[in-house]
Amino acid sequence: MRAQEVIRVTAGLAWRKSSYSGGEGGDCVEVASGLLDSIPVRDSKDPHGPALTFAPEAWRSFVAGVRAGDFPAGS
Repeated sequence: MRAQEVIRVTAGLAWRKSSYSGGEGGDCVEVASGLLDSIPVRDSKDPHGPALTFAPEAWRSFVAGVRAGDFPAGS
């Protein structure tokens, strides 16, 4: 999928911000759901910029690793 396609495909999705985001809102990623075959992720500072997309299983594995502490802050 090319970047232009990702932006077009994700434009109408409802995005949610991480509950672990900094208080100022500048250190945030946003995630959208609603696509069957990918999980779009974008930088909240650039909502009209590109989004990265991940396979659902890869995203679930990443989130599980974050919750398990596999990626400590500042590392």
